[in-house]
Amino acid sequence: MNEAVVYNYKTVRGFAWSAVFWLVIGLLVGLWIAFEMFNPALNITPWLSFGRLRVVHTNGLGLGFALAGVFSASYYMLQRLTRSPLAFPRLAQAHLYFFNAIIALGALSLFAGMNTTKEYAELEWPIDIGVVIFWVMFAVNVFGTLIKRREKQMYISLWYIIAMTVAIAILYIVNNLEIPVTLFKSYTVYSGANDANVEWWYGHNIVGFVFTVPILAMFYYFLPKATGLPIYSHRLSIVSFWALNFAYLWTGAHHLMLTPLPEWIQTVAMAFSIFMIAPSWGSVVNGYYTLQGNWDQMRSNYLVKFFIAGITFYGLQTLQGPLQGLRTINAFFHYTDWVVGHVHMGTMGWVTMIVSASFYYMIPNITNTVIYSIKLANIQFWLMMVGQVIWTSAMWIAGIQQGAMWKATNPDGSLMYNFLDTVASLYPYYQLRFAAGLIFFIGILIFVWNLVMTVRQEPRQAEA
Repeated sequence: MNEAVVYNYKTVRGFAWSAVFWLVIGLLVGLWIAFEMFNPALNITPWLSFGRLRVVHTNGLGLGFALAGVFSASYYMLQRLTRSPLAFPRLAQAHLYFFNAIIALGALSLFAGMNTTKEYAELEWPIDIGVVIFWVMFAVNVFGTLIKRREKQMYISLWYIIAMTVAIAILYIVNNLEIPVTLFKSYTVYSGANDANVEWWYGHNIVGFVFTVPILAMFYYFLPKATGLPIYSHRLSIVSFWALNFAYLWTGAHHLMLTPLPEWIQTVAMAFSIFMIAPSWGSVVNGYYTLQGNWDQMRSNYLVKFFIAGITFYGLQTLQGPLQGLRTINAFFHYTDWVVGHVHMGTMGWVTMIVSASFYYMIPNITNTVIYSIKLANIQFWLMMVGQVIWTSAMWIAGIQQGAMWKATNPDGSLMYNFLDTVASLYPYYQLRFAAGLIFFIGILIFVWNLVMTVRQEPRQAEA
């Protein structure tokens, strides 16, 4: 006779609320720096300068919001898919507290100007050690629970969690090897083009294994749960998984096209970037075909809109990204605001949509309640959708204009515009970006309110 499994949801809730907190903080900082882009007078102190706040924004949302959301959903999925409680629940709780302490210290250090200057790896060496420690705490629970699992069949979401756990450990440690010179300053062990190559091997893949791989784990788990439909093809999901993991790690140098990096490395990155379209769209097709014959759920099931919009933006993202890696296209768009729009279509349209829907399913289930207001969830969806589309479109158009102005020449070969001409011409797009970000942020505030009111209800039996 099978014993009833008692799952540990305390840490799941803790990371969920941590994700919500860092999401709000990160977006507030983002709105401030978006305002600074067309009102530079807001740089009133070094602590509020664009250079410092931008890295607070990216780290606060990348490490604070996204990772906390990933940890919350991973601890939930890990238990449910293995039919086993966490192997080390006290370690998981310590992980929660230590994680938030490191993120807070990291944000304060960046506010104070302590910065390695490496993209997505700006944290100085003492904070890096803290990141490695909380990652090891997470990994111990992941593999400990998998080893003790009662369910021997491993669903695709578990494979994505394993890939994230292993890949991020390797990426973070290799790229952040540094020599401390003081308590608050260090220098990388790499130099020159080799430093750039390692940095963007890390930079592209840390995005992939935080913003893609674990979010796909959520998508593959919560879409079938929310719809009551089996995933269209588990075989397709496995093929896509292995192809994605093989290809992703070779693509980082597409950030360094037309640079002193050896041309063969650039070409390898470009080729694998184009190859990446196939496994990425394997998951898109899998999501769409899961709903075949049941597309009426787009109207009747509020969660489905989030998942399908999210996977659609993922698909668009994984078309746009590889195409930007082509030399001719890269020569025009690199360093322009087009790239900013590209990144935010992924973070706002893919990551935040999927995390929102996952939380809407997960939180009522672990608190034995039902969602407070489906109407508010629908309003949130449309605010996020409208805000994200306007935001990214504004940056794409700005990027096209920016690239054209940078390359425009007079008949004698001199540049037609100076750098300040380009900056001034982009102010209308920056103002539109701020307005769109505000719309998106209002949607997030509704999300937070809906979750808070959900858990404040009297417990009721929710669907398992």
